Amino acid sequence: MKPKLNLKKQSIRIAVAIAMAFGLFSCAKKEDKDAQYYQDIKVEGQKEAELTAPPLVPKPVGDRAAMKLIVNMEIKEQEGEMADGVKYTYWTFGGSVPGSFIRTRVGDEVEFHLKNHPDNKMPHNIDLHAVTGPGGGATSSLVAPGHEKVFNFKTINPGLYVYHCATAPVGMHIANGMYGLILVEPEGGLPPVDKEYYVMQGDFYTKGSYGEQGKQPFDMNKAIKEQADYVVFNGKVGAVTGDKAITAKVGETVRIYMGNGGPNLVSSFHVIGEIFDKVHIEGGDVINKNVQTTLIPAGGSAIVEFKVDVPGTFILVDHSIFRAFNKGALGMLKVEGDENKKVYSGTTQEGIYLPEGGTIQNMPKENGTAKSVVAKTVAEQIKSGRELYGRTCFACHQSEGQGVPNAFPPLAKSDFLNANPNRAISAVLHGLSGEITVNGKKFNNVMTSQNLTDEEVADVLTYVYNSWGNNKTVVTPAKVKAIRAKPAPKVTAEH
Repeated sequence: MKPKLNLKKQSIRIAVAIAMAFGLFSCAKKEDKDAQYYQDIKVEGQKEAELTAPPLVPKPVGDRAAMKLIVNMEIKEQEGEMADGVKYTYWTFGGSVPGSFIRTRVGDEVEFHLKNHPDNKMPHNIDLHAVTGPGGGATSSLVAPGHEKVFNFKTINPGLYVYHCATAPVGMHIANGMYGLILVEPEGGLPPVDKEYYVMQGDFYTKGSYGEQGKQPFDMNKAIKEQADYVVFNGKVGAVTGDKAITAKVGETVRIYMGNGGPNLVSSFHVIGEIFDKVHIEGGDVINKNVQTTLIPAGGSAIVEFKVDVPGTFILVDHSIFRAFNKGALGMLKVEGDENKKVYSGTTQEGIYLPEGGTIQNMPKENGTAKSVVAKTVAEQIKSGRELYGRTCFACHQSEGQGVPNAFPPLAKSDFLNANPNRAISAVLHGLSGEITVNGKKFNNVMTSQNLTDEEVADVLTYVYNSWGNNKTVVTPAKVKAIRAKPAPKVTAEH
């Protein structure tokens, strides 16, 4: 009986192996069939593609049939604002950075019209990663100022793809903002969600340092060394913050089409206080679930989806975190609706915990020659101060100066600030610790001394004093200099 049993087992193994092999070959045939199917699928009708500037996206494709899609894209070289008071000449697809969002479905025949505005100075082309063909279309689309090129392609692979300029020097064209996203939806479309947004990260290289005022040209040397001055969402510092933040309501599902134009840096995309329910890894078919941070390579993308369960402001960042708080890679999702204490309670207990003691921590100081200071108007101070606030104060004191309850005091309508500007200057210069009372509430935390110039301290405090119902005090660099020259105040039990 024993030999028969072994023979039976051997027969089963052979049958399983044959089945697996058949399955593998069947899958291969199915993939071949799918690829051929999308190449040969007949289109029905024709329409002009809806193109949108970020953070908006065109209407979903749904279950429409494949069709001929006319894309009209104009290249514009135009001056814009990288940050408050910082001008930069962007090269754009459609007049925005990133360029216009293109939405198609698999099997579409795209007739692409690329137009180079006659006022432009440079030739350009376009490489769409969704295109199967030489250069992704680049070899057929090199276009001089005042001219138009037309080429056609079939969308045969669903996914979210980057497009960019590929004219030499390629890195320079991308670094000036020439990138965007094209979505190829699967048959039947993507599952519906409540809100969809378009966000794309890019790194920029300027002759001046971060925040240096005036018009800043592109710096090729920094770009080659990958020493970015700005890492931003949607082309500029603050493009997705404040009144330009993306929005949702509690209970809604948000889908973000997230791209990374580069040209150099990988993005570690994260939404503070949220977990991605689904991530289409690198914009493809594979879906990962319950993801905290997703890597997006330069020239790559991801589709992230999550349901918002509680209200509040959720911060979008590149979790290479100095890029977020010091180079601009920061955005906001503002969610309205009822609280859900089961999901998030808020503070339930308050106590004092200072493991490092009450000593004020110091920011590292920089040595070097002091820059010359040009007198500013109050309006110029406020504009400069707003940008500085976003870099140095935002995390603790929040976008509208509301602070963090039971942790960091409000700056809005602050009796503590309005009563004594000299004390406020000293707090920025030397730090602050110990218990303070602001608007009738006690706070006990440590504020780090800031490594800012006299002009920067004056600008950021002037902005704060002229915002959110404060008393419109104007702080001058001379006043800051005078306070800096005095000995740092001793820490007291209460200020």
